[in-house]
Amino acid sequence: MTHDSEPSLPPATPPRLKDSPDWLYLLREFDALYRHGSDGGSAPIRSHRKRVRDALSATIAADPALTLRAPQAKPVTAHLPRALDLGERAAMQGMARALREVRADLTWEYGYAQMPKALARKYAYCEVLGPHGPVPSDRLILGFVLFAPNTTYPQHSHTEIEESYISIAGAWSENNAAVYAPGSLIFNRSGDEHRITTGDRDPCLLAYAWTGPAARLGAPGMKLTAPRRARPGA
Repeated sequence: MTHDSEPSLPPATPPRLKDSPDWLYLLREFDALYRHGSDGGSAPIRSHRKRVRDALSATIAADPALTLRAPQAKPVTAHLPRALDLGERAAMQGMARALREVRADLTWEYGYAQMPKALARKYAYCEVLGPHGPVPSDRLILGFVLFAPNTTYPQHSHTEIEESYISIAGAWSENNAAVYAPGSLIFNRSGDEHRITTGDRDPCLLAYAWTGPAARLGAPGMKLTAPRRARPGA
């Protein structure tokens, strides 16, 4: 007596963006931030915001297949529920709520080959659109970076990449220049060195956007800047 073998099932087709409303709504929150927020009268910021909008609109229109990665947590993600709670109480509630819907699918990582031990417990980022994100794009990177309270993120810069941060929750400063509240946008040109510090009571959650050449976005080569020694007599 013989038995016919079971027919093999075709491989599962990856879902497309427009069939994945949680990811689509999250991207629409990014679009709203870069479409309706203020440029503060700055021509470079205005141009950057347009580049982000144009690349994001093209990605949404293309309806790409998602490339979901295995979810991954880091020590700092224990602070994410508090950050989302803070975000939902303030001006960025739409983004905070959209992020909450996908938080179980986020891949948190460091991005550095050598991560200082103390910083590894207080920082991580997740890419949501880009060469390594669930929504693929070679023109733009969108994501989130999360800091624990009382964190100093060391001086660093990005070659050939323009970067903006938008505060979602928590207070923070860049280069000790000012304190930024939820809704604030900070822009860094290629090569601009910047250092981030956060308040001592609550975590800080920032949305970020990177624009630049496809080759650089695919392999940004992130490096922390070595501390400068003070000159004798300075």
